[in-house]
Amino acid sequence: MKRFMDENFLLSNESAVRLYHEYAKQMPIFDYHCHLIPQEIADNKREPSITSAWLYGDHYKWRQMRSNGYDEKEGDDFQRFLNYADTVAHAIGNPLYHWSHLELQRFFGIDTPLSPKTAREIYDEANRKLKEDPDLDAYGIFRKFNVYAVGTTDDPADSLEFHAAIRKAGKTPTKVIPSFRPDKAMNIDAAGFNEYIDRLANASEVKISTPADVLSALSKRLDWFIQNGCLATDHAIVVPPYAPASDAKVSEIFLKARAGKPVSAEEAEIYRSFILMSLAEEYAKRGIVMQLHMQSSRNNNSRGFKALGPDTGYDAVTDREIAHNLSRFMDTLDSRNALPKTIIYTLNPKDYYPIGTLMGCFQRDVPGKIQMGSAWWFCDHIDGMTEQMKVLGNLGLLSRFVGMLTDSRSFLSYPRHEYFRRILCNMLGTWIEDGEIPADFDLVEGMVQDISFNNAKRYFEGK
Repeated sequence: MKRFMDENFLLSNESAVRLYHEYAKQMPIFDYHCHLIPQEIADNKREPSITSAWLYGDHYKWRQMRSNGYDEKEGDDFQRFLNYADTVAHAIGNPLYHWSHLELQRFFGIDTPLSPKTAREIYDEANRKLKEDPDLDAYGIFRKFNVYAVGTTDDPADSLEFHAAIRKAGKTPTKVIPSFRPDKAMNIDAAGFNEYIDRLANASEVKISTPADVLSALSKRLDWFIQNGCLATDHAIVVPPYAPASDAKVSEIFLKARAGKPVSAEEAEIYRSFILMSLAEEYAKRGIVMQLHMQSSRNNNSRGFKALGPDTGYDAVTDREIAHNLSRFMDTLDSRNALPKTIIYTLNPKDYYPIGTLMGCFQRDVPGKIQMGSAWWFCDHIDGMTEQMKVLGNLGLLSRFVGMLTDSRSFLSYPRHEYFRRILCNMLGTWIEDGEIPADFDLVEGMVQDISFNNAKRYFEGK
């Protein structure tokens, strides 16, 4: 019997152990998509307690606490931690069980399993470390986990002042890179659209009267982002919008919305299609990466959304058809020689085969130009990561995969890269042990290190 989550956790054979400890473990981290707050990085944030580090704003944990009968905001600091400890003790089989214990081990040196019985001891020791350990502020965590770069998620109207402050201070070698997230300019049917367009006009100093003006404003802001180090954009969409229409029709829809009149779902799709297609051409001209996050169903619980707002644990997987729109979207851009490097994420594993086969239709220019994004959100567990990589291997070039990202708001999320690397090494090690691939560690070493870090560095930085 193995010891609980020991040094060979998730590594089931000698080849997997060798691949992880000799090749994967020491690689830097390129966390190219996360939701860390730039101001908190600039302020070199140090969490005041393990409760705030774990529970203030982490919707993964909130969902499971609710499933265990707890209000995530009930009680004082320790009571909330105790409630989470009880939830973890009931969460065997959920990735939170492994993530939480990895974080206890890597940040606090605590190997004791978390439960109501051990909660007070762990709470006190973790809080002592948070107060005293120099490696547990933001920059210390980047240093401890050898974080080469993080890609934050930023609105086009943002000033990027905190990115500038981070660079000017020069207190961390970690690159903190803004990512261009223009969802609010695309979601014409969302509340607050007109207020946002006014804000974008002010930030870009472009008078916005037409959809073409929206694009001019976004392009101007995109250039500003690139001047500040931006390497990628990001879009939260349900399915790829593909609804070709005349410029006159798009203008009619935009003016209707600006007049405060409701637009239909069909009209919103036409406008989104126009904006995203046009932006993709701008991304291609500038050589930056387009990320598409698809198939999430947001804010399903209206009572919860009304009480707490978005991103609080009331989202789910949806099952819209994506293949036709994704094919037409990519083909239209490719026919104009305007398809940028693109990472396609789906929250629904049913899409892996459509994505994997369509990718192969549009690969050119650079290795792995079109990527199947890492198993995302509800899929970033052992089975989900393994399935995504096996499908990618079956249909494309697993060796060109750009690997893991945290997609997290927490500074304590970096052990998820370790989790991913252990799963990767165990999969490849098992293939070696089973004779499915040669025991050529020079070959497989390069593959492990590329997927862990090198591919992402080359893909985003172009070198």
